[in-house]
Amino acid sequence: MKRTLAVLFASTAMIASPAAAKNSGGAWTPEPGDVIEFDVLRKGKPFGSHSVTFGEDSNGRLTARTDVLLKAGLGPITVFKYELDATEVWQDGQLVSLNGEVNDDGKEGQVTVTRAGNELNVDGTQFEGRVATSIIPSSHWNFAATKATELLSTEDGEILDVSVSEQGKEVIVAAGEEVEAARYLLDSDIDVTLWYDEAGRWLKLAFEARGQDIEYVLTKPY
Repeated sequence: MKRTLAVLFASTAMIASPAAAKNSGGAWTPEPGDVIEFDVLRKGKPFGSHSVTFGEDSNGRLTARTDVLLKAGLGPITVFKYELDATEVWQDGQLVSLNGEVNDDGKEGQVTVTRAGNELNVDGTQFEGRVATSIIPSSHWNFAATKATELLSTEDGEILDVSVSEQGKEVIVAAGEEVEAARYLLDSDIDVTLWYDEAGRWLKLAFEARGQDIEYVLTKPY
């Protein structure tokens, strides 16, 4: 389960980034105060929540805080719990820092990322070393991840090998409204399907784990 969630809430190639690609198609740029909120369903029933809240730090840099809480139980007894808290800081279209902590049903992980010249210094439970500043965290709000071959896990710093392919367009329901979205398949240890609108805003996510369908449902418009 840990590796499954790492891929989900998890390129060193120069690809479109949130600040640099503001006027490009499929490159929505968040602003301080924007919030992405999902209800997470397991087999169609409530499983938890996932949100990304955008702000600004004291230096005027964009921040993106991801909060995830998933919980399953039998009556009053909790049999599974997952919590993730990760904050990214961006400047001039590149990642400046990242701090993430995860509790995956009792197994803890962490990552701290800091800018070191033209590289990022990663100190994580699963990886320690330096990577290019162009790498994209595995938080999924950034449309640039659809062009990535690697993602940086926001759980533990692991460098995740991924292959992403576009699967065409379809009409989905997001925030209670029908909207045309582009569908992408992210292939890693498991297959994750993601949907983005024409502007590059994240609308939906779905995958199967242990024979159970997991679905992210957007709760309100951007």
